[in-house]
Amino acid sequence: MATSQLDPRFVTLTAPATFAAERYQGLRLKLEQLRQRDGKRVIAITSPGAGDGKTLTSINLAGVMARESDARVLLIDADLRRASTSLNLGYTSGTPGLADLLDNDTHQLAKLVQRSEHGAFDVLPAGSSSSPVQQLFRSPRLKTILDDARERYDHILLDTPPLLPVFDAALLARVVDGIIMVVAADRTPRRLLAAALDHLEPSSVVGLVFNNDNSPLLGYHSSAYKPYFATLSSRA
Repeated sequence: MATSQLDPRFVTLTAPATFAAERYQGLRLKLEQLRQRDGKRVIAITSPGAGDGKTLTSINLAGVMARESDARVLLIDADLRRASTSLNLGYTSGTPGLADLLDNDTHQLAKLVQRSEHGAFDVLPAGSSSSPVQQLFRSPRLKTILDDARERYDHILLDTPPLLPVFDAALLARVVDGIIMVVAADRTPRRLLAAALDHLEPSSVVGLVFNNDNSPLLGYHSSAYKPYFATLSSRA
């Protein structure tokens, strides 16, 4: 059972009425359109390198997708080497999850998902296994698990490892419907982004997120937004 105090950067869960939280609504609309138009519901979130903000985006996106909605949302921690989503949401390293499902066909998805105590979405923690990660992601069980999730949820989000240190996300890209690439604004070198994109089919990338982009939108000073939000934050 998760018991944790959330990092305030998870704004869609901690401060949903802010400007920072509202910036995730555009991404939500994009994913809703993809599902309605093309049936895409399994989306992986990745980045070129560590620290670009993929987990921040994954959790905030799960929060905004489920907020004030009847949509059934599942957030899967597919970063089995680091388990950032699990740790940030308060799950311990021993909590069963995706790795256990992949390693043992007696486990069932419905038995291992947990309701988040922070938002109206379900979570499948990373779990643990003694098997090599790439062996797990090459297992036919992966597609079976995601097919089961498709039957149960309207939107399935996977927080995956960064693309360049390891090839896990490239393996996962073969079984998802689309990929969101998270880039740290003013920090991720273009050559690293280009190298990361080389690991993916161009058509699989459905969105590009610039994390920590503090540039004002449409040239407006932040005070122009005050009537729309309870508080303002430049972080997204």
